[in-house]
Amino acid sequence: MQLMRKELRDILWLGLLLGGLILAIFVGWYQVRTASTAAASAEVIEQGRQIYADQCASCHGAQLEGQPDWKTPLPSGRLPAPPHDAGGHTWHHPDDILFRIVKEGTAAIVGGGYESDMPGFADVLGDAEIRAVLAYIKSTWPERERSYQESVSQAN
Repeated sequence: MQLMRKELRDILWLGLLLGGLILAIFVGWYQVRTASTAAASAEVIEQGRQIYADQCASCHGAQLEGQPDWKTPLPSGRLPAPPHDAGGHTWHHPDDILFRIVKEGTAAIVGGGYESDMPGFADVLGDAEIRAVLAYIKSTWPERERSYQESVSQAN
């Protein structure tokens, strides 16, 4: 009987040691993954900044400030390019809508004959590049706007 208790105790200790080892491996893996994701995020944001400068800044401004009087229609009836900084409305939209606007163009998303000077970039940018531009834009927003936009994206 005592031999059985000793074996049971040894098995229990072995289980605890193995559990601790598995936990330590998991924690190490998670820390490496988190560190590499943060580094990748910085790289993605930088890539997005460059793409924005090359493809978007001519209309939306080098500092994401948009065109003057962006809420007032032009003589053509179309709206000027809006800002993408915190003063604009970009942060009010969920990720999937922002992605589709960049990829397909505003008129394709709004529909109903709506006309816009915002073209779709499907033939110019890949999906990862569009996501990088959006990551860059979002990285410039204050915490309040980022949090709001994130919650709108998750609810959608």
